[in-house]
Amino acid sequence: MSGWLLMGLPGAVYLRRLQEGWIAAGLLAGTVINWYGLAPRLRIFTERTNSLTLPAFLEKRFRDPTGLLRLVSAAVILLFFTLYAASGLVAAGKLFESTFAIPYPAAVLLGGFIIIFYTFLGGFKAVCWTDLLQGALMIFAIAAVPLLAVWKNPSADWSVLLRRSPQDPSAAPAFLSVLSALSWGLGYFGQPHILTRFMAVRSLRHLSQSACIGSIWAAAALAGAVAVGQIGAAVFPELSGGHEEKIFILLIQNTCHPWLTGIMLSAILSAIMSTIDSQLLVSASALTEDVYRKTIQTGVSEKTALLVSRLCVLGISALALLLALNPKETILKIVAYAWGGLGAAFGPVLWAALYSRKTTWYSALAGMLAGTLTLVFWKYLGFGSRLYELAPGFAANTIVLMTINYLLPQTDTTILQELETTFRQTRQAGQ
Repeated sequence: MSGWLLMGLPGAVYLRRLQEGWIAAGLLAGTVINWYGLAPRLRIFTERTNSLTLPAFLEKRFRDPTGLLRLVSAAVILLFFTLYAASGLVAAGKLFESTFAIPYPAAVLLGGFIIIFYTFLGGFKAVCWTDLLQGALMIFAIAAVPLLAVWKNPSADWSVLLRRSPQDPSAAPAFLSVLSALSWGLGYFGQPHILTRFMAVRSLRHLSQSACIGSIWAAAALAGAVAVGQIGAAVFPELSGGHEEKIFILLIQNTCHPWLTGIMLSAILSAIMSTIDSQLLVSASALTEDVYRKTIQTGVSEKTALLVSRLCVLGISALALLLALNPKETILKIVAYAWGGLGAAFGPVLWAALYSRKTTWYSALAGMLAGTLTLVFWKYLGFGSRLYELAPGFAANTIVLMTINYLLPQTDTTILQELETTFRQTRQAGQ
Protein backbone atom coordinates (compact mmCIF):
# COMPACT_ATOMS: atom_id res chain seq x y z
CA MET A 1 0.00 0.00 0.00
CA SER A 2 1.51 3.27 -1.14
CA GLY A 3 1.20 6.86 0.04
CA TRP A 4 -2.52 6.74 -0.65
CA LEU A 5 -2.95 4.64 2.54
CA LEU A 6 -1.51 7.35 4.80
CA MET A 7 -2.54 10.41 2.78
CA GLY A 8 -5.14 9.68 0.09
CA LEU A 9 -7.56 7.47 2.05
CA PRO A 10 -7.47 9.57 5.27
CA GLY A 11 -8.11 12.66 3.14
CA ALA A 12 -11.15 11.06 1.51
CA VAL A 13 -12.50 9.96 4.90
CA TYR A 14 -11.87 13.47 6.24
CA LEU A 15 -14.10 14.93 3.50
CA ARG A 16 -16.87 12.32 3.35
CA ARG A 17 -16.58 10.57 6.72
CA LEU A 18 -17.40 6.88 6.96
CA GLN A 19 -18.92 6.81 3.47
CA GLU A 20 -15.35 6.33 2.27
CA GLY A 21 -14.83 3.64 4.89
CA TRP A 22 -16.42 1.23 2.45
CA ILE A 23 -13.22 1.52 0.40
CA ALA A 24 -11.35 0.01 3.34
CA ALA A 25 -13.93 -2.79 3.61
CA GLY A 26 -13.60 -3.61 -0.10
CA LEU A 27 -9.80 -3.56 0.06
CA LEU A 28 -9.73 -5.85 3.08
CA ALA A 29 -12.03 -8.34 1.36
CA GLY A 30 -9.86 -8.20 -1.77
CA THR A 31 -6.73 -8.80 0.31
CA VAL A 32 -8.13 -11.91 2.00
CA ILE A 33 -9.53 -13.40 -1.22
CA ASN A 34 -6.26 -12.67 -3.01
CA TRP A 35 -4.20 -14.50 -0.40
CA TYR A 36 -6.43 -17.52 -0.03
CA GLY A 37 -7.88 -17.79 -3.56
CA LEU A 38 -5.16 -16.67 -5.97
CA ALA A 39 -1.80 -16.92 -4.19
CA PRO A 40 -1.49 -20.73 -3.82
CA ARG A 41 -2.45 -21.57 -7.39
CA LEU A 42 -0.41 -18.73 -8.85
CA ARG A 43 2.64 -20.00 -6.95
CA ILE A 44 2.14 -23.51 -8.38
CA PHE A 45 1.32 -22.44 -11.94
CA THR A 46 4.21 -19.96 -12.28
CA GLU A 47 6.69 -22.54 -11.01
CA ARG A 48 5.44 -25.11 -13.54
CA THR A 49 5.69 -22.59 -16.38
CA ASN A 50 9.01 -21.13 -15.12
CA SER A 51 7.61 -17.59 -15.37
CA LEU A 52 9.29 -14.53 -13.86
CA THR A 53 6.70 -11.93 -14.90
CA LEU A 54 2.92 -11.80 -15.22
CA PRO A 55 2.96 -11.28 -19.05
CA ALA A 56 5.31 -14.28 -19.43
CA PHE A 57 3.02 -16.42 -17.28
CA LEU A 58 -0.08 -15.54 -19.31
CA GLU A 59 1.72 -16.28 -22.59
CA LYS A 60 3.00 -19.66 -21.37
CA ARG A 61 -0.21 -20.64 -19.59
CA PHE A 62 -2.38 -20.09 -22.67
CA ARG A 63 0.28 -21.09 -25.25
CA ASP A 64 -0.17 -17.85 -27.20
CA PRO A 65 1.64 -18.37 -30.55
CA THR A 66 1.42 -14.70 -31.55
CA GLY A 67 3.06 -12.99 -28.57
CA LEU A 68 0.17 -10.50 -28.44
CA LEU A 69 -0.92 -11.51 -24.94
CA ARG A 70 2.57 -10.81 -23.60
CA LEU A 71 2.98 -7.49 -25.44
CA VAL A 72 -0.48 -6.15 -24.55
CA SER A 73 0.02 -7.17 -20.91
CA ALA A 74 3.37 -5.38 -20.79
CA ALA A 75 1.85 -2.24 -22.36
CA VAL A 76 -0.99 -2.18 -19.82
CA ILE A 77 1.47 -2.58 -16.94
CA LEU A 78 3.68 0.25 -18.21
CA LEU A 79 0.74 2.62 -18.77
CA PHE A 80 -0.93 2.23 -15.41
CA PHE A 81 2.23 1.76 -13.36
CA THR A 82 3.54 5.07 -14.68
CA LEU A 83 0.36 6.74 -13.41
CA TYR A 84 0.59 4.81 -10.14
CA ALA A 85 4.22 5.87 -9.64
CA ALA A 86 3.19 9.47 -10.35
CA SER A 87 0.70 9.29 -7.46
CA GLY A 88 3.50 8.19 -5.15
CA LEU A 89 5.66 11.08 -6.26
CA VAL A 90 2.75 13.48 -5.64
CA ALA A 91 2.55 12.07 -2.10
CA ALA A 92 6.31 12.47 -1.68
CA GLY A 93 6.06 16.06 -2.93
CA LYS A 94 3.34 16.92 -0.44
CA LEU A 95 5.30 15.26 2.37
CA PHE A 96 8.55 17.17 1.70
CA GLU A 97 6.66 20.40 0.98
CA SER A 98 4.95 20.24 4.39
CA THR A 99 7.99 19.00 6.30
CA PHE A 100 10.77 21.20 4.90
CA ALA A 101 8.72 24.19 3.65
CA ILE A 102 10.14 23.95 0.13
CA PRO A 103 8.27 24.55 -3.17
CA TYR A 104 6.20 21.63 -4.40
CA PRO A 105 8.17 21.05 -7.68
CA ALA A 106 11.45 20.91 -5.77
CA ALA A 107 9.85 18.54 -3.26
CA VAL A 108 8.72 16.19 -6.05
CA LEU A 109 12.18 16.17 -7.64
CA LEU A 110 13.78 15.46 -4.25
CA GLY A 111 11.40 12.57 -3.65
CA GLY A 112 12.02 11.20 -7.15
CA PHE A 113 15.80 11.33 -6.72
CA ILE A 114 15.64 9.45 -3.39
CA ILE A 115 13.34 6.75 -4.77
CA ILE A 116 15.30 6.18 -7.99
CA PHE A 117 18.64 6.05 -6.14
CA TYR A 118 17.21 3.69 -3.53
CA THR A 119 15.71 1.37 -6.17
CA PHE A 120 19.09 1.10 -7.92
CA LEU A 121 20.78 -0.08 -4.71
CA GLY A 122 19.13 -3.50 -4.68
CA GLY A 123 17.02 -5.92 -6.66
CA PHE A 124 13.84 -7.81 -5.87
CA LYS A 125 15.14 -9.51 -2.71
CA ALA A 126 16.38 -6.19 -1.29
CA VAL A 127 12.98 -4.65 -2.01
CA CYS A 128 11.22 -7.46 -0.13
CA TRP A 129 13.41 -7.05 2.97
CA THR A 130 13.09 -3.28 3.04
CA ASP A 131 9.32 -3.62 2.57
CA LEU A 132 9.23 -5.72 5.74
CA LEU A 133 10.87 -2.94 7.77
CA GLN A 134 8.85 -0.21 6.08
CA GLY A 135 5.62 -2.12 6.72
CA ALA A 136 6.46 -2.41 10.41
CA LEU A 137 7.09 1.33 10.62
CA MET A 138 3.84 2.09 8.76
CA ILE A 139 1.70 -0.05 11.06
CA PHE A 140 3.31 1.52 14.15
CA ALA A 141 2.60 5.05 12.91
CA ILE A 142 -0.95 4.44 11.67
CA ALA A 143 -1.90 2.80 15.00
CA ALA A 144 -0.17 5.27 17.32
CA VAL A 145 -1.03 8.64 15.77
CA PRO A 146 -4.87 8.41 16.11
CA LEU A 147 -4.51 7.38 19.77
CA LEU A 148 -2.07 10.21 20.47
CA ALA A 149 -4.35 12.70 18.72
CA VAL A 150 -7.30 11.77 20.93
CA TRP A 151 -5.13 12.00 24.07
CA LYS A 152 -3.58 15.37 23.13
CA ASN A 153 -6.83 17.06 22.01
CA PRO A 154 -9.45 16.43 24.72
CA SER A 155 -11.22 19.72 23.91
CA ALA A 156 -11.74 18.94 20.20
CA ASP A 157 -15.30 18.85 18.90
CA TRP A 158 -15.71 15.08 18.80
CA SER A 159 -19.40 15.41 17.90
CA VAL A 160 -18.25 15.97 14.31
CA LEU A 161 -17.64 12.23 14.08
CA LEU A 162 -21.37 11.59 14.41
CA ARG A 163 -22.43 14.13 11.77
CA ARG A 164 -23.01 13.28 8.15
CA SER A 165 -20.69 14.98 5.67
CA PRO A 166 -22.25 17.71 3.48
CA GLN A 167 -24.01 16.10 0.52
CA ASP A 168 -22.52 16.93 -2.87
CA PRO A 169 -25.41 17.59 -5.31
CA SER A 170 -23.47 15.84 -8.09
CA ALA A 171 -22.68 12.79 -5.97
CA ALA A 172 -23.93 9.34 -6.94
CA PRO A 173 -26.85 7.72 -5.11
CA ALA A 174 -25.94 5.96 -1.87
CA PHE A 175 -26.18 2.48 -3.40
CA LEU A 176 -23.79 3.32 -6.24
CA SER A 177 -21.42 5.08 -3.83
CA VAL A 178 -21.19 1.97 -1.66
CA LEU A 179 -20.80 -0.26 -4.72
CA SER A 180 -18.04 1.97 -6.07
CA ALA A 181 -16.18 1.89 -2.77
CA LEU A 182 -16.48 -1.88 -2.34
CA SER A 183 -15.34 -2.52 -5.92
CA TRP A 184 -11.87 -1.29 -4.95
CA GLY A 185 -11.35 -4.83 -3.69
CA LEU A 186 -11.59 -6.18 -7.25
CA GLY A 187 -8.41 -4.32 -8.11
CA TYR A 188 -6.28 -6.57 -5.91
CA PHE A 189 -6.64 -9.46 -8.37
CA GLY A 190 -4.73 -7.62 -11.09
CA GLN A 191 -1.85 -5.81 -9.36
CA PRO A 192 1.44 -7.17 -10.79
CA HIS A 193 3.55 -5.75 -7.94
CA ILE A 194 1.42 -7.77 -5.49
CA LEU A 195 1.11 -10.89 -7.63
CA THR A 196 4.88 -11.16 -8.07
CA ARG A 197 5.13 -11.54 -4.28
CA PHE A 198 2.93 -14.64 -4.50
CA MET A 199 5.08 -15.97 -7.35
CA ALA A 200 8.22 -15.48 -5.25
CA VAL A 201 7.09 -17.30 -2.07
CA ARG A 202 9.77 -19.82 -1.10
CA SER A 203 7.31 -22.73 -0.82
CA LEU A 204 3.61 -23.46 -0.39
CA ARG A 205 4.22 -24.31 3.25
CA HIS A 206 4.80 -20.62 3.98
CA LEU A 207 1.63 -19.37 2.30
CA SER A 208 -0.86 -19.95 5.12
CA GLN A 209 1.36 -18.04 7.55
CA SER A 210 1.91 -15.26 5.01
CA ALA A 211 -1.83 -15.02 4.32
CA CYS A 212 -2.59 -14.66 8.04
CA ILE A 213 0.06 -11.97 8.56
CA GLY A 214 -0.92 -10.09 5.40
CA SER A 215 -4.65 -10.08 6.23
CA ILE A 216 -4.12 -8.92 9.83
CA TRP A 217 -1.71 -6.19 8.66
CA ALA A 218 -4.20 -4.95 6.06
CA ALA A 219 -7.08 -4.88 8.57
CA ALA A 220 -5.03 -2.88 11.09
CA ALA A 221 -3.61 -0.48 8.49
CA LEU A 222 -6.96 0.24 6.84
CA ALA A 223 -8.68 0.74 10.19
CA GLY A 224 -5.91 3.15 11.20
CA ALA A 225 -6.26 5.13 7.96
CA VAL A 226 -10.01 5.52 8.49
CA ALA A 227 -9.39 6.56 12.12
CA VAL A 228 -6.89 9.22 11.00
CA GLY A 229 -9.46 10.76 8.66
CA GLN A 230 -12.22 10.70 11.25
CA ILE A 231 -10.16 12.05 14.15
CA GLY A 232 -8.50 14.60 11.89
CA ALA A 233 -11.93 16.03 11.04
CA ALA A 234 -12.42 16.80 14.73
CA VAL A 235 -8.95 18.23 15.38
CA PHE A 236 -8.60 20.23 12.12
CA PRO A 237 -12.17 20.86 10.91
CA GLU A 238 -11.45 23.57 8.29
CA LEU A 239 -9.14 21.92 5.76
CA SER A 240 -9.95 22.13 2.03
CA GLY A 241 -8.42 22.60 -1.41
CA GLY A 242 -6.39 19.39 -1.36
CA HIS A 243 -4.87 20.06 2.07
CA GLU A 244 -7.11 17.37 3.56
CA GLU A 245 -4.66 14.80 2.17
CA LYS A 246 -2.07 16.23 4.59
CA ILE A 247 -4.23 15.40 7.62
CA PHE A 248 -1.91 12.59 8.76
CA ILE A 249 1.08 14.97 8.58
CA LEU A 250 -0.81 17.63 10.55
CA LEU A 251 -1.85 15.15 13.23
CA ILE A 252 1.75 13.98 13.60
CA GLN A 253 3.01 17.54 13.97
CA ASN A 254 0.18 18.30 16.41
CA THR A 255 0.68 15.34 18.71
CA CYS A 256 4.32 14.16 18.62
CA HIS A 257 7.57 15.36 20.14
CA PRO A 258 9.95 16.58 17.38
CA TRP A 259 12.15 13.47 17.44
CA LEU A 260 9.10 11.21 17.30
CA THR A 261 7.64 13.42 14.55
CA GLY A 262 10.62 12.56 12.35
CA ILE A 263 10.04 8.84 12.85
CA MET A 264 6.31 9.11 12.18
CA LEU A 265 6.79 11.22 9.04
CA SER A 266 9.30 8.69 7.75
CA ALA A 267 6.47 6.14 7.83
CA ILE A 268 4.80 8.09 5.00
CA LEU A 269 8.00 7.98 2.96
CA SER A 270 8.20 4.25 3.75
CA ALA A 271 4.70 3.75 2.35
CA ILE A 272 5.59 5.62 -0.82
CA MET A 273 8.93 3.88 -1.34
CA SER A 274 7.65 0.39 -0.54
CA THR A 275 5.28 0.51 -3.50
CA ILE A 276 7.14 2.62 -6.06
CA ASP A 277 10.28 0.49 -5.90
CA SER A 278 8.20 -2.64 -6.59
CA GLN A 279 6.35 -0.94 -9.44
CA LEU A 280 9.56 0.32 -11.05
CA LEU A 281 11.13 -3.14 -10.86
CA VAL A 282 8.03 -4.87 -12.26
CA SER A 283 7.75 -2.29 -15.07
CA ALA A 284 11.45 -2.62 -15.90
CA SER A 285 11.11 -6.42 -15.91
CA ALA A 286 8.13 -6.19 -18.26
CA LEU A 287 10.11 -4.02 -20.68
CA THR A 288 13.34 -6.01 -20.40
CA GLU A 289 12.07 -9.60 -20.22
CA ASP A 290 8.80 -9.37 -22.15
CA VAL A 291 9.62 -6.79 -24.81
CA TYR A 292 13.39 -6.31 -25.26
CA ARG A 293 14.53 -9.93 -24.82
CA LYS A 294 11.59 -11.47 -26.65
CA THR A 295 11.04 -8.96 -29.45
CA ILE A 296 13.98 -6.61 -29.98
CA GLN A 297 17.12 -8.62 -29.19
CA THR A 298 17.10 -12.21 -28.03
CA GLY A 299 19.99 -13.94 -26.30
CA VAL A 300 21.46 -10.84 -24.65
CA SER A 301 23.80 -11.21 -21.69
CA GLU A 302 22.69 -10.64 -18.09
CA LYS A 303 24.92 -7.56 -17.92
CA THR A 304 23.18 -6.02 -20.94
CA ALA A 305 19.76 -6.96 -19.58
CA LEU A 306 20.61 -5.26 -16.26
CA LEU A 307 21.67 -2.09 -18.10
CA VAL A 308 18.43 -2.08 -20.13
CA SER A 309 16.44 -2.64 -16.93
CA ARG A 310 18.06 0.34 -15.22
CA LEU A 311 17.49 2.54 -18.26
CA CYS A 312 13.83 1.49 -18.17
CA VAL A 313 13.62 2.48 -14.50
CA LEU A 314 15.04 5.92 -15.37
CA GLY A 315 12.65 6.37 -18.30
CA ILE A 316 9.53 5.38 -16.37
CA SER A 317 10.61 7.52 -13.40
CA ALA A 318 11.19 10.55 -15.62
CA LEU A 319 7.71 10.28 -17.14
CA ALA A 320 6.12 9.79 -13.70
CA LEU A 321 7.99 12.87 -12.45
CA LEU A 322 6.64 14.99 -15.29
CA LEU A 323 3.09 13.89 -14.46
CA ALA A 324 3.61 14.51 -10.73
CA LEU A 325 5.02 18.04 -11.13
CA ASN A 326 1.59 19.40 -12.00
CA PRO A 327 -1.04 16.99 -10.65
CA LYS A 328 -4.60 17.72 -11.71
CA GLU A 329 -6.15 15.27 -9.26
CA THR A 330 -5.75 14.18 -5.66
CA ILE A 331 -3.51 11.27 -4.72
CA LEU A 332 -6.48 8.95 -4.27
CA LYS A 333 -8.00 9.82 -7.67
CA ILE A 334 -4.72 9.15 -9.50
CA VAL A 335 -4.33 5.84 -7.67
CA ALA A 336 -7.97 4.95 -8.34
CA TYR A 337 -7.49 5.16 -12.11
CA ALA A 338 -4.23 3.18 -12.13
CA TRP A 339 -5.53 0.61 -9.63
CA GLY A 340 -8.73 0.21 -11.62
CA GLY A 341 -6.90 -0.14 -14.94
CA LEU A 342 -4.75 -3.01 -13.69
CA GLY A 343 -7.66 -4.72 -11.96
CA ALA A 344 -9.96 -4.44 -14.98
CA ALA A 345 -7.28 -5.72 -17.37
CA PHE A 346 -5.84 -8.63 -15.40
CA GLY A 347 -8.27 -9.65 -12.64
CA PRO A 348 -10.77 -11.86 -14.54
CA VAL A 349 -8.04 -13.18 -16.86
CA LEU A 350 -5.95 -14.32 -13.91
CA TRP A 351 -8.89 -16.09 -12.25
CA ALA A 352 -9.57 -17.85 -15.57
CA ALA A 353 -5.90 -18.79 -15.94
CA LEU A 354 -5.88 -20.46 -12.54
CA TYR A 355 -9.32 -22.06 -12.44
CA SER A 356 -10.76 -22.45 -15.96
CA ARG A 357 -10.26 -25.31 -18.41
CA LYS A 358 -12.06 -23.51 -21.23
CA THR A 359 -10.04 -20.32 -21.56
CA THR A 360 -7.89 -19.77 -24.66
CA TRP A 361 -5.28 -17.15 -25.44
CA TYR A 362 -7.67 -15.23 -27.67
CA SER A 363 -10.47 -15.16 -25.09
CA ALA A 364 -7.95 -13.94 -22.47
CA LEU A 365 -6.70 -11.24 -24.86
CA ALA A 366 -10.22 -10.17 -25.81
CA GLY A 367 -11.25 -9.97 -22.15
CA MET A 368 -8.17 -7.94 -21.27
CA LEU A 369 -8.81 -5.44 -24.08
CA ALA A 370 -12.53 -5.21 -23.26
CA GLY A 371 -11.83 -4.50 -19.59
CA THR A 372 -9.16 -1.89 -20.28
CA LEU A 373 -11.10 -0.04 -22.99
CA THR A 374 -14.32 -0.05 -20.97
CA LEU A 375 -12.51 1.47 -18.00
CA VAL A 376 -10.82 4.14 -20.14
CA PHE A 377 -14.00 5.21 -21.94
CA TRP A 378 -16.12 5.02 -18.76
CA LYS A 379 -13.71 7.45 -17.12
CA TYR A 380 -13.36 9.63 -20.23
CA LEU A 381 -17.13 10.03 -20.63
CA GLY A 382 -17.47 11.18 -17.03
CA PHE A 383 -19.39 8.18 -15.70
CA GLY A 384 -16.71 7.59 -13.07
CA SER A 385 -18.35 10.17 -10.81
CA ARG A 386 -21.40 7.91 -10.59
CA LEU A 387 -19.79 4.48 -10.50
CA TYR A 388 -16.08 3.68 -10.07
CA GLU A 389 -14.75 2.67 -13.50
CA LEU A 390 -13.18 -0.52 -12.15
CA ALA A 391 -16.61 -2.13 -11.67
CA PRO A 392 -17.80 -1.87 -15.31
CA GLY A 393 -14.30 -2.63 -16.61
CA PHE A 394 -14.04 -5.80 -14.53
CA ALA A 395 -17.57 -6.81 -15.59
CA ALA A 396 -16.85 -6.23 -19.30
CA ASN A 397 -13.69 -8.33 -19.10
CA THR A 398 -15.57 -11.16 -17.38
CA ILE A 399 -18.52 -11.13 -19.80
CA VAL A 400 -16.37 -11.11 -22.94
CA LEU A 401 -14.05 -13.80 -21.61
CA MET A 402 -16.90 -16.11 -20.53
CA THR A 403 -18.83 -15.58 -23.78
CA ILE A 404 -15.86 -16.58 -25.94
CA ASN A 405 -15.11 -19.50 -23.62
CA TYR A 406 -18.67 -20.74 -24.14
CA LEU A 407 -18.61 -20.32 -27.92
CA LEU A 408 -14.98 -21.35 -28.57
CA PRO A 409 -13.69 -23.37 -25.61
CA GLN A 410 -10.15 -24.69 -25.25
CA THR A 411 -9.63 -27.88 -27.30
CA ASP A 412 -5.83 -28.28 -27.28
CA THR A 413 -5.29 -31.69 -25.65
CA THR A 414 -1.72 -30.83 -24.57
CA ILE A 415 -2.88 -27.74 -22.69
CA LEU A 416 -5.80 -29.64 -21.15
CA GLN A 417 -3.49 -32.45 -19.98
CA GLU A 418 -1.12 -29.91 -18.43
CA LEU A 419 -4.05 -28.28 -16.67
CA GLU A 420 -5.25 -31.58 -15.25
CA THR A 421 -1.76 -32.27 -13.89
CA THR A 422 -1.55 -28.82 -12.30
CA PHE A 423 -5.10 -29.02 -10.90
CA ARG A 424 -4.21 -32.39 -9.38
CA GLN A 425 -1.13 -30.86 -7.79
CA THR A 426 -3.16 -28.03 -6.29
CA ARG A 427 -5.67 -30.48 -4.83
CA GLN A 428 -2.84 -32.53 -3.31
CA ALA A 429 -1.42 -29.35 -1.81
CA GLY A 430 -4.81 -28.60 -0.29
CA GLN A 431 -5.38 -25.54 -2.44
